[in-house]
Amino acid sequence: MRVLVLLMSLLLASCGFHLRGQTGMPFATLYIDAAAPNTSLVAELRRSLELNNVKLVHTAEQADLVLNIVSEIPERQILSLAGSGRVNEYQLRYRVSLRAYDKQRQDWIPAEEMVQRRDYAYSDTAILAKEAEETLLYKSMRDDMVQQILRRLSRAKPQPQ
Repeated sequence: MRVLVLLMSLLLASCGFHLRGQTGMPFATLYIDAAAPNTSLVAELRRSLELNNVKLVHTAEQADLVLNIVSEIPERQILSLAGSGRVNEYQLRYRVSLRAYDKQRQDWIPAEEMVQRRDYAYSDTAILAKEAEETLLYKSMRDDMVQQILRRLSRAKPQPQ
């Protein structure tokens, strides 16, 4: 059994697989400048950055890098209707606009918008269940967005002007 576990570990390591965990960041301190600083996205982002040994500071002047979260917009759009005019499917979108720059205001991550999408079937007969599903889908999109932001930050570097 131990031989099998050791063999599997070697195979996974040789293909470049690594467990998701701490990511080395190219900066030591970060200030998060968010239009809405008390959202779940910002709270989760703070937790994840602290787990990655990034010191979060209280002012932009103290930070090596400023992460400016310009907007965070959850949206819902009808995808399809039944013959009776009732909604069959929705598409949920979660958009985050951000930018990262240093003390000299040089971009590390130029202004960009990131989008997550999820489709789900809807039914009038299960309204509470579908509301709970929608809430879970938004949470999933938010968690994925935090991971995308962390990956972008881990690869960030000053952009040529």
